[in-house]
Amino acid sequence: MGAAFSLPFRLIKTTASFYGGFFHYLWGSGRNSAYLLGSASTFPYLKPNSSDTAEERLFKQHARIQLYTLASAFYLYNKPHYRKGSYAEDLVDNLRNVAIPGTGLPLSLFVKSKIIALAFVLSASPAASLVSSIHYWFKTRFKSSISGEYATRLLAPDDWFSYWRLNCNVAGLHALLNNVPPGYEMENKWTFLEQGDKLGVPVSPFLSTPGIVVKHRNEEGGLGIFFYKNATAGGDWIIQERICNSDWVAKHLPPNAPLSTFRVITQSRASIDFSNKPKDGDVTALSCVFRAGREGASTDHDSILFDVDVNTGVIQGGTTNAHWYRLGLFETLPGRCPWRSTHGYTHHPDGNIPVKGQQLPDIRGMLELVEKSHLKLCPDVPFVGWDVVLTNDPKIPICLLEVNLSCNFFRGSFDKKVYLDFLDDMLVRLQAQRLTADADGKKFKSN
Repeated sequence: MGAAFSLPFRLIKTTASFYGGFFHYLWGSGRNSAYLLGSASTFPYLKPNSSDTAEERLFKQHARIQLYTLASAFYLYNKPHYRKGSYAEDLVDNLRNVAIPGTGLPLSLFVKSKIIALAFVLSASPAASLVSSIHYWFKTRFKSSISGEYATRLLAPDDWFSYWRLNCNVAGLHALLNNVPPGYEMENKWTFLEQGDKLGVPVSPFLSTPGIVVKHRNEEGGLGIFFYKNATAGGDWIIQERICNSDWVAKHLPPNAPLSTFRVITQSRASIDFSNKPKDGDVTALSCVFRAGREGASTDHDSILFDVDVNTGVIQGGTTNAHWYRLGLFETLPGRCPWRSTHGYTHHPDGNIPVKGQQLPDIRGMLELVEKSHLKLCPDVPFVGWDVVLTNDPKIPICLLEVNLSCNFFRGSFDKKVYLDFLDDMLVRLQAQRLTADADGKKFKSN
């Protein structure tokens, strides 16, 4: 009874911390002062104390990073982005097919202006967090804590989308304040393949033919002809031989499955301070996910996401994030769109093929490959999401398809302490650069 009575007060306290911390970094003293760590921190909310457990300290660390990056999105909003004309343009582009599960409304609708985006953050964040915590309470048959879940969802969200937003924000800030370091050029697929090939990185092989001509089988004369000029000849298309799954990968997939990759995320401490020369040990592999493609799918974007233990290579349970991509008002109907998903898959659902518990061959070799590739190609970029392929070609048994620099973990597990400590150190540097840019009246130019 006492817990029920105190619930509104705990919810109000969490909400006050959210608004207070957000405005502290948006317009308050946190906007114009250094981002300090430990006992030197001037952040007035969620202060760590000696009685905190390791989990509580991690929660408070995560919450502060979440609030800083959420507020700094409005600083970035109209400023140039490394791959678009502005951060806002990149937001609209990337959120056009993403919706909070059960709403059916693309999130791009709410970021088309800074005012609308601010109103959305201030209203939808607490509302969605409260609804989600109550829903989870019912789902767990009243065993979960509404206030605890509300605090997690609002202050330190651990869903895949929130980590994606956080990584994108850090990449946007880092590129802007460091005048777009050369490593960001790797986002261009052709630059990545060309530079990787020059530096001995095993990238997916490409053909040097000037181009190809494609003819529709049912069009006559000069109709239905398409010309594709190869990037090697200055064109816009990358022409490659088909890559096929290795036997090990194929045996865990149904027939007619697409090329199925492993998404590995790495972080680079060399991207924090460019005055230090990149060295071995600067890059750390955080997570690995096996994207097991669905039967008949064209790509592994339609897949079951099996977490991989980066220490052992043993595959864990599988899940999906497809419920975040369901658009249309029909998805608001009860029972239509699931609000959550768990790592409950032990088998690939297309054929009931056992996957969980299988061990990935040479996980250490895969992780060392991406760590060394990050160090060679783009040590000046904070995060890289690598699409790694195990192939059936004995000449290239493993290769890298592409990199994603505003990347997400695809529901993979990772050491949160290592990740959050890196982010804290990065934000100390970025806030100092931001204050310097303010003092100098720096004008940022589009690429």
